[in-house]
Amino acid sequence: MTHILIVEDEQRLRKDLVDFLGLCGFTAEGIATAEGLRRALADDKRPDVVILDVGLPDGNGFELAGEIRRIHRCGIIMLTALGDSDDRVRGFESGADIYLVKHSTLREIEAAIRSLLRRTGDQAGVADGAGDKWVLDSRTWTLTAPNQRSLKLTATEFALVSALCKHGGGICEREKLADTLARPRTHFDNRHLDAVVSRLRRKIGEQTNLQVPIKVVYGVGYTFTAPAVVQ
Repeated sequence: MTHILIVEDEQRLRKDLVDFLGLCGFTAEGIATAEGLRRALADDKRPDVVILDVGLPDGNGFELAGEIRRIHRCGIIMLTALGDSDDRVRGFESGADIYLVKHSTLREIEAAIRSLLRRTGDQAGVADGAGDKWVLDSRTWTLTAPNQRSLKLTATEFALVSALCKHGGGICEREKLADTLARPRTHFDNRHLDAVVSRLRRKIGEQTNLQVPIKVVYGVGYTFTAPAVVQ
């Protein structure tokens, strides 16, 4: 699975990016300092893409981009409030692949990541046979991936996957999914739905080692993007 490292000292933006990119099918980790970036690059699990702020409390993003380029092969997306043409030129000269200003939407940032991964050929987590169908077994509440790895679903997870698969790649609106998953005399809202989806996506990724086909349609709902059959 593609690993995204977000280096941003603004806590709210960092958390929003981690949560959103997790729902988009990536593993996302947020850190706030240049020193944290250096530690992350020294670990075994190095990032496929670094989203890098220029103005960090203990470092300069332009200089850090050069450091990354010297020790690690990955995509670099600069996300900064500096939008002047000179700053953009300096960003690309320092090693950035893409330069975005901070008023970019989360969807634009996701699109930039996917574009970068296509250009570099680093779409991670997609194994041979991933174009085949996912199979949802209604008797055993089991989801089987194209690589034949299976995972047992809870009742709520099964109801969610079943609803998504029956839409045949279409978008399931958040409110309708929340109603589907709600139990009698219990409160189930969009926050509960997002928590279930996030947990299930992590579970699928860990147990199948494939790109997770549950995608967020930001502000609308969720969709199951791979071919699937319900038995």
